[in-house]
Amino acid sequence: MTLKLMLITNDSEVAIAAQDSGVDWIFVDLELKGKSERQKGRNTVISAHNFNDISNIRAVLTSSKLLVRINPMGEWSKSEIDEVINRGADLIMLPFFTIRDDVEAFVRYVGGRAKTIILLETLEGISNLDEILKVEGINYLHIGLNDIHIAKKSLFMFESLSNGLVESIIQSVRRTDISYGFGGVANIEADLRPSAKSLLAEHYRLGSSMVILSRSFLASSDNKKHSVKASLRKDVDALRQWEAELTGWSTEMFEDNRRFVSSEISAVVAEISQ
Repeated sequence: MTLKLMLITNDSEVAIAAQDSGVDWIFVDLELKGKSERQKGRNTVISAHNFNDISNIRAVLTSSKLLVRINPMGEWSKSEIDEVINRGADLIMLPFFTIRDDVEAFVRYVGGRAKTIILLETLEGISNLDEILKVEGINYLHIGLNDIHIAKKSLFMFESLSNGLVESIIQSVRRTDISYGFGGVANIEADLRPSAKSLLAEHYRLGSSMVILSRSFLASSDNKKHSVKASLRKDVDALRQWEAELTGWSTEMFEDNRRFVSSEISAVVAEISQ
């Protein structure tokens, strides 16, 4: 098993470099409605992507798939989904849903013309998850740690990984044939807590199949186009090499890592609380 890697960009050169580096899904992000309000004052990036970006990225992809995140469901959704599909999306992600009806309408509008991903990031969506998972036609579910942490007013984005919430969600999803993933991951060299290596081990322990590559995968190139390809190749290769090591881990090693990640998260929360 190797994780499906997603990279958010509307830059054709970066998309080509990511594809050549082995990134599976190039991610164009149309989500704008309501996002600025709920993430106000936080160190998050709100993409300013548009329909033309879909066409531009589609034109340069030969092996990687094109993933497009749309806006939350509303009166605009059917036409938005049709436009996204007409411009060549292979996968469409629905963010910020709360009830089964939203997901049913999303799947119906897609109509099998692309793969569907639902982004679980609301407390209402979590509460209604068992009903939502009964909807036919969901291909993937991704757990959005950032918006969950905002909704819960927790101090640190990864608290839902250490307090059992992510594992509880995954237990529900495992009763279906839906593939799942959660959160994002920095490059292996990033000096963060928890580290990318320990987080990737949690992905493997929990049976995750996909993860978003963080801004650090582009920041290491200083955003200089001539260095993007080399830095992405190096960082993705390092991630894949670590994944190869994880395939040889024992149950005990994964459990030790789970405890270590939990302790790291607790330490960060304690520091933030001071």
